[in-house]
Amino acid sequence: MAAFTAPAVEQSQLSDNTQFSDDTDTLSFEQAVALLAEKVNFKQQEENLIRLSGYEDERVYNILYSFSKNTLFYVKETKELVSAVNVGDSYKVTSVLAGEVLDITSKSSLKKVKSKNSLRRLAGEYLAVLGLKSKNVSIRKKAVYDVIKNVDEDAYLTLSKLVKTEPEADILELIQVGVAMWEVDSDIQQTRLEAIETLSESLIPDVRVKLAAFNKKTESGEYVETDKRIRTAAARAVGKIDERIGFFSFLDNVVFGLSLGSVLLLIAIGLAITFGVMGVINMAHGELMMIGAYTAFVVQQVLPSHIGLSVFVAIPLAFLVSAMFGIAIERFVIRYMYGRPLETLLATFGISLILQQMVRVIFGPTNQAVETPPFMSGSLEFNPIFAITYNRLYIFIFSIAVLLALIYILKRTRLGLQVRAVSQNRQIAKAMGVRSEWVDALTFGLGAGIAGIAGVALSQLTNVGPNLGQAYIIDSFMVVVFGGVGNLWGTFVAAMSLGVISKFMEPWAGAVLAKILVLVFIILFIQKRPRGLFPQKGRAAEN
Repeated sequence: MAAFTAPAVEQSQLSDNTQFSDDTDTLSFEQAVALLAEKVNFKQQEENLIRLSGYEDERVYNILYSFSKNTLFYVKETKELVSAVNVGDSYKVTSVLAGEVLDITSKSSLKKVKSKNSLRRLAGEYLAVLGLKSKNVSIRKKAVYDVIKNVDEDAYLTLSKLVKTEPEADILELIQVGVAMWEVDSDIQQTRLEAIETLSESLIPDVRVKLAAFNKKTESGEYVETDKRIRTAAARAVGKIDERIGFFSFLDNVVFGLSLGSVLLLIAIGLAITFGVMGVINMAHGELMMIGAYTAFVVQQVLPSHIGLSVFVAIPLAFLVSAMFGIAIERFVIRYMYGRPLETLLATFGISLILQQMVRVIFGPTNQAVETPPFMSGSLEFNPIFAITYNRLYIFIFSIAVLLALIYILKRTRLGLQVRAVSQNRQIAKAMGVRSEWVDALTFGLGAGIAGIAGVALSQLTNVGPNLGQAYIIDSFMVVVFGGVGNLWGTFVAAMSLGVISKFMEPWAGAVLAKILVLVFIILFIQKRPRGLFPQKGRAAEN
């Protein structure tokens, strides 16, 4: 049994209404938690919160957080305290003590812990102080962020003490910003100037708002800040912050454009084989990608408790399923139409409609959501302006890996040698003993399989639906034509270029107009360079 001691925060660090209990109860942490679920009045519930804050247990923070967000419940039958968060049409219920997700999806078996606005604010006050002293780095960092938004004297005193003890460099920098946010309103000019200098290095939005306010004017036309030296320093600091914001915004656009380009690369790389190497205009390429996306959805339904594993299972499976569809299309339709591009266009367009209707019959017309695995959730944050989401980072790395693997297959394997031989001179390849009909089938299957794994990647970025492929088929053709038909490195450069260009154009032109302008640019470009950025060379290319 752990004896109840004074709370691990100072009374002066909270509001005047916050009082600590002088109880001498000897309650275990579990018993103190259980008291929140008892039938008590608001005064007793306040005492329960104060008592709970005295335990040095990381779970206290999560309990008070749920209480402050009004998501703290208890199970009616067992009185077990849980956190219940709405997820879609059901609820995710987690035991606050065990940290385990319970098999409860309805609120009918739960009852909300007694609370009111003043108690939730009280829990928030304890959260701020407990968070600053938490051993968990992420909790401590979030607590400092929350304090910076509204620094009062009590928070300033706490932050001033933490400056001397904080071991994490990035959190220490945030704490120094929090201290400066208070000292910038000091009566001492030098202290204010030093605080402004500290704040000029921060990209937190509240900091810029604070500094910009010094140069605002009242209705009478006078400056809010009377000290000209302070106004000048604040204006200089705002200018410095704006320069850094501009740089990181530019960098963010570049990274997001490359991320978009990696998606375009995955989509177009399969088409670069079927269209570039085989000369087949495959309008069903988007639907082959859609089949890969639905494969990822089905795998998640089969492995609902292993979301992370399901992605790794879905990638090879989507490749095989889409490849089999591709081989079937080539064997039963395309092989009768080589040399007739218009007929292949019409035939594959009809196949795309058939595949769309097929998934509507099997899965329904509505979009299906594919859950993102934990390791792809969240973002890699460098500062408040610049961050990279993990799902896009992984897709970028994955697209480069697929490109390199495909180049290896075409340059270093027997299949690749035969593909290049058939594409350059089909008759000579046949004379050398190459079974060109099976090379055609395998090549088409390879392109379709890559489209399938592109669908798996897209399922992590958007919902899966029957019209998924139609949204990307034009973009994929633009990438292949712009890069140079049949050139994989050209496809890579074109995809990344178009992704970055689109991202920079969207803020001022809008998504639709930006795509139209990109299309116009490509039309004008191929007027000058009909074979794209990296055209094939040699007699085969001339033919």
